[in-house]
Amino acid sequence: MVEAGLFQKWWVPKSCGVSLISFEADIVTGGAYRLLMGHPSAERPMAFFGRYIEVAPHTRLVWTNDEGGEDGPITTVAFEDTDGATRIVVHELYPSKEALDDAVASGSTSGWSEQFEQLDELIISLDAKV
Repeated sequence: MVEAGLFQKWWVPKSCGVSLISFEADIVTGGAYRLLMGHPSAERPMAFFGRYIEVAPHTRLVWTNDEGGEDGPITTVAFEDTDGATRIVVHELYPSKEALDDAVASGSTSGWSEQFEQLDELIISLDAKV
């Protein structure tokens, strides 16, 4: 089960000025997710949604990014145990070079580093409470 409050603390890169308004997910193969995000300059919230193609707990997640229509990528996240630490490997497969080029130009592919830094900070803060 995903705790939405914890997810909200690390998923959205703080530098982009976007806030996560809501998060709903049924994280099982065939399940769906929906995130609603807001930005001060946007008139309406932005929705990000898709479905889970594969869910292998503690090992692998694969999901669609359907808000992009046919140009939305498929995201694969693998979790690997490496000497007592977890290595996370992310791949995004775009349906065409043009779709990838558009995503890079928009900046939508640049948040992963900051997201993982925020996740590290969250884990450290949670460990300190134990």
